[in-house]
Amino acid sequence: MEQADTNAAIWKSDHIVSTWAAEAAARQRNHGAQWQLMALLLPFAEQDAFTFLDLGAGTGNASQAILDRYPAATAILTDFSAEMMGAGELEMRRFAGRYSYVEFDMLAGGWPAAIPATVDAVVTSLCVHHLPDARKESLFTEIRERLVPGGWYLNYDPVLADDPVVAAAWERATDRVDPDAARKRHHRTPEELARYANHVRYMMPLEQQLSYLRAAGFQGIDVYYKRLDYVIYAGQR
Repeated sequence: MEQADTNAAIWKSDHIVSTWAAEAAARQRNHGAQWQLMALLLPFAEQDAFTFLDLGAGTGNASQAILDRYPAATAILTDFSAEMMGAGELEMRRFAGRYSYVEFDMLAGGWPAAIPATVDAVVTSLCVHHLPDARKESLFTEIRERLVPGGWYLNYDPVLADDPVVAAAWERATDRVDPDAARKRHHRTPEELARYANHVRYMMPLEQQLSYLRAAGFQGIDVYYKRLDYVIYAGQR
């Protein structure tokens, strides 16, 4: 029997949030270049003033890369976990006055009034894979409606292989880069097993997600980065 969705319990746990914060340096090593690429893909000059929305922002890693690149930019970060937003406030201190946090549960929908009717860009990072398929599809439509004409949406996330040969190749390469990966995979603690089950529960193949972007009406859709199961895909309104 499929286990219940534990997403809320995990990301609203003080223990998990403190663990997430402690892993900040490793997360930057593993994903920092991709967050910087997201910033480069945005269609702004370095000194342009613009507002972007970072949905499911957690502690603000993607926002930090964009704010570093564009010193006149302003960020609106959302999350559904007060604990994660509290940790994010600490990590975002150097951008004081250039960002705000808004509580928003993407699964539940119902966009808060604190999110502007339109923004210049929307980004998501390492969060969309936590949403059921139907909610991914409807979210992409909602994002497009919030973008100004010409605005961009970028998502950095893991995807599911729909071919077992490909999945095995991804796993093999990961194990060779990180010799400890296989041990971790086969000797997870109960807590780690719960986090992993939550991580993969709603993961889906790349092409299906691109089809959702097309159905939402985006143009310029492409996979702008791919390394094994991690991708950056994007589209323009």
